[in-house]
Amino acid sequence: MASQSSSEFEWPVLYNYPPFYTLQTNLDTRAKQIDAWCNLILNYFKYNKLYVLDLTEALASSPLFVNSQLNRILSRETASLILNTLDSRGNLEWQDKEKDRCLVMWRTPKEWGALIYQWASDNAFINTVCTVYELHSGDDTINEEFYGLELIMVVKALQTLQNDGKAQIIQRSNPDMSDAGVKFFG
Repeated sequence: MASQSSSEFEWPVLYNYPPFYTLQTNLDTRAKQIDAWCNLILNYFKYNKLYVLDLTEALASSPLFVNSQLNRILSRETASLILNTLDSRGNLEWQDKEKDRCLVMWRTPKEWGALIYQWASDNAFINTVCTVYELHSGDDTINEEFYGLELIMVVKALQTLQNDGKAQIIQRSNPDMSDAGVKFFG
């Protein structure tokens, strides 16, 4: 999980506190601990522009769950509890039944949809069609926050716009919808 910026990710103070890696027994403390972990995961994924988490891989080697300075690793059970909390908050979607691979949504699909729609509005794409690929990787979006966004997230964002009557997805042949189009409505 490499950083996309020249500066280092700023770890919270709790990251270097050994008890942070052990699920706390006091329920109030545990709730604060889980909330701190949720914030850490979302901030880490946002900073590094990551979207997919493989839990087994992350617990083996990611600095997110493995603090080599402290020689501490978050347990799988605690990590699963935290990820399930993110799921209940709408910031995570499991990609498999085993709950090992998930999509981490540091912005919800609705938030991404709002950014995409604002771009379409600001750039005169209302009542015109563009492709999902153009949104994801096009020259017109290179300076946008959603540029390079995981394709599945682009599609989820567009689905929220479609549900709100602000866009119509025009599906093509690829199951991943990379060749789909979208028409934005004013």
